[in-house]
Amino acid sequence: MLLHKERVTRTTKIKDFTGKSLEAILVFTKAIKFLKKQLIENIQQKLKSRLEDDDLYFVVTVPAIWDDPAKQFMREAAETAGIKKEKLAIALEPEAASIFCQKLKTTKDADKNDFSETVTAGMKYMVIDLGGGTADITVHQRQPDHSLHEVVPPSGGPWGGKSIDDSFFNFLSDICGRTVMDDLKTKELEDYIDLFQEFETKKRSIRTNQSNKVVITLPVSLTELVKDKHQKFENALGKSRYKDSVNYAKQKLHISPDTFRSLFTKTIEELIKHIRKLLSNDKLSGLNTILMVGGFSECELVQDSVRKEIGAPRKLIIPEEAGLAVLKGAVLFGHRPRIVSRRIARYTYGIQSWPDWDQDMHPETKKVTINGQVRCKDVFFKYITKGEQITPGHEVSQIFQALKPDETTLECTVYTSSDENPRYITDPSCQRLGILTIQLPPHTAGQTLEIEETLIFGDTEILCRARDLRTGRISEVQFDFL
Repeated sequence: MLLHKERVTRTTKIKDFTGKSLEAILVFTKAIKFLKKQLIENIQQKLKSRLEDDDLYFVVTVPAIWDDPAKQFMREAAETAGIKKEKLAIALEPEAASIFCQKLKTTKDADKNDFSETVTAGMKYMVIDLGGGTADITVHQRQPDHSLHEVVPPSGGPWGGKSIDDSFFNFLSDICGRTVMDDLKTKELEDYIDLFQEFETKKRSIRTNQSNKVVITLPVSLTELVKDKHQKFENALGKSRYKDSVNYAKQKLHISPDTFRSLFTKTIEELIKHIRKLLSNDKLSGLNTILMVGGFSECELVQDSVRKEIGAPRKLIIPEEAGLAVLKGAVLFGHRPRIVSRRIARYTYGIQSWPDWDQDMHPETKKVTINGQVRCKDVFFKYITKGEQITPGHEVSQIFQALKPDETTLECTVYTSSDENPRYITDPSCQRLGILTIQLPPHTAGQTLEIEETLIFGDTEILCRARDLRTGRISEVQFDFL
């Protein structure tokens, strides 16, 4: 969630349960390194032979709503963990789920009832991926060649299962006190984790029409912490706003089903509001199939709310083992990385340019003189327009000149904008995406060195290339978002 909520850098820190912080890049690197080690050991054990890193191609999945710096952050963590750059792909989670669903049986025992027959060429369908942190939504249109076209840009928000955990934490804080819950987390971490693991079980099993109370066993350490402040746990409960809907007996909380379901209300309402807005888009007319995947999609409350919102004749499909859809789809993506043959640009992309000054067009504040020529600074030179349909490998090039013989690199700053037609890089809609650094070959005084810089769009990550126009040599390029 850190990578979704804020712009990350290599120095961004992440806090653990107890509030202690560590560099986020280190945490992600260690996690990926551990998973890679476990994977290779398991495969070698089954193969009874040694496995080399080059024998494997790795796919790391990320939410589709992550921005470009977050994707680069994940790639750098994976490469630092020992995965070679050329052996690594970044896949978007709802896209992976969509790819998996191409192989899906829509009923348990039908031999022919494939998802590919439910959604035929030309038809549109929505994939709602409800994971632990985020809800990620994509809309695809199936093509005659079985590839997929993105219909609208990926969207979503922080409406995954973790938001329900946060509601439960606030619920307990209202009864026990925030200080008590913080103490449980910092001083009795094992009990804290056990408590939320039990909640996870109850979270997945709650029913829309359930009438019996939900029973959750509290750790002894929590009740002792409460007693230190309130003498009895019952005293704390009696002072809370849940005194009429929650009972306490023999180390257990008995929560009324309505109160327990209310923990889901805000998250589900935000999700439904977003789905409603998407379905009102004219580009989604005729969309009658919605797939819901991810661990949180197994919750009946979510399923019923989405089913009620979409209404007939739209059909909601929730595959068996919905929590594994992204994982299995990522494997398929590794074999067919360009199965999504068209995507929609989420932002307008461009660079800073310095055109000749035009008094009828440019404000006085942007007027500068460079080497005797009057120029306009900060002009947004557009590469890609927000909402534009892009095929993988779509190239946009610009030629730069290196005039000074002592220059060893050319630097170009790339910007994004939420507007379709920004005028200046200083507009409120614009922000710096990253710096493109091109390594220059040696050149002499008076020699004009022309470098063609190319940005490649349409895949899950932005790629770049630089070419010396005189020699045709491809130069080394670094694109740094962080």
